Amino acid sequence: MRILLIHTSYRLKGGEDAVFGLEQDLLRKNHIVNTLHFQNKNGFAGAIQFLISIWNVSSNSIIKKKIKSFSPDIIHLHNWHFAIGPLVIRGIHKLKIPLVLTLHNFRLICPSGTLFHNNKLYLGSLTKNFAWNAVQDKVYRNSYFQTFWLAFVVWLHKKIGTWQMVDTYVCLSEFMVDFFCNSALNVNKTKFVIKPNFSKKPKELKKLKRGSHFLFIGRLVEEKGIRCLLNAFKNSNETIKIAGDGPLKSLVEKYSLEFNNINYIGFLPKQKLSEELQQASALIFPSIWYEPFGLTITEAFSNRCAVIASNIGAPKSTVKNDVNGLHFRYNETEDLEKALKKWKSLSDVEKEIFRQNAFKTYQEQYSVKIQSDLIDSIYKNIIKE
Repeated sequence: MRILLIHTSYRLKGGEDAVFGLEQDLLRKNHIVNTLHFQNKNGFAGAIQFLISIWNVSSNSIIKKKIKSFSPDIIHLHNWHFAIGPLVIRGIHKLKIPLVLTLHNFRLICPSGTLFHNNKLYLGSLTKNFAWNAVQDKVYRNSYFQTFWLAFVVWLHKKIGTWQMVDTYVCLSEFMVDFFCNSALNVNKTKFVIKPNFSKKPKELKKLKRGSHFLFIGRLVEEKGIRCLLNAFKNSNETIKIAGDGPLKSLVEKYSLEFNNINYIGFLPKQKLSEELQQASALIFPSIWYEPFGLTITEAFSNRCAVIASNIGAPKSTVKNDVNGLHFRYNETEDLEKALKKWKSLSDVEKEIFRQNAFKTYQEQYSVKIQSDLIDSIYKNIIKE
């Protein structure tokens, strides 16, 4: 199969970029794959990209030329925002080439993209024809104009039927499908399929001894539940290692200096993260927003590490309570403290059963082989139809 992958990288690389890279490597094992990579820019150039995203003739022309030279059987678009723009969907539709669009976030139903604003869940735009309330609340970059323009881009292309021209939308979890189908996007449910993200099995490492400490890996931002995490451990005798970077780095460093049991270890490369996961007692995943998936969880599972996760978004179903991890009520410090105490009360044998179940979950749902078969079946069904 000849597959064209298209993606726009954010200025600060994140989970979407990592997933794009993983899927690109996976598909190249069995298919002929070509890629088109766009980059969101800073400053004046970025402002121009953002403004013309409503009808970006230039990016559409580049993609058409690539299609003409490569002749793909199917096209898979990941992030169109904002260096590409939605016009490309119309161009691909005219050429009658099957198009898959992965929904890595909620941008099509809310300008926030995360359904999170001012440190709390934000669901005010889901059923609105136009997201005026989101504009008023400046949910995108804390800007009236930028929020309005992004909302207008999505609304205009909804009005002229662009979003209907996508053959299949890939959602990362079942709850994402429910959000989109119950929104004002007005796309038929039959266009949605579920394909979670996946992780590569880590390379065999030397036998590492499990410690008694806990681990957090992720962006240091409000929606990841950093404050809840810090407050739980400052009241605890348990030790937490925190790996990552982001706007709340200074807050994490402050707590790390003040409390001996909170250790900030900075941003770590993938191999080092695997070592940390194989030595931690459990991973803490305290998100307080509707995580579309939670790639760190599958990374933990692949390293035989159980997860203590908040009961919101995709992690609520990925982590099975009392099977491969524990749940706690999201953004509730006391409930996280209770989950920590429950985990510590388990015997070594009981904890090992959790870890075995975590690895079994990875093998059965999130391994490379499972994902390869799943994405192939999605492509073949679209082409067949």
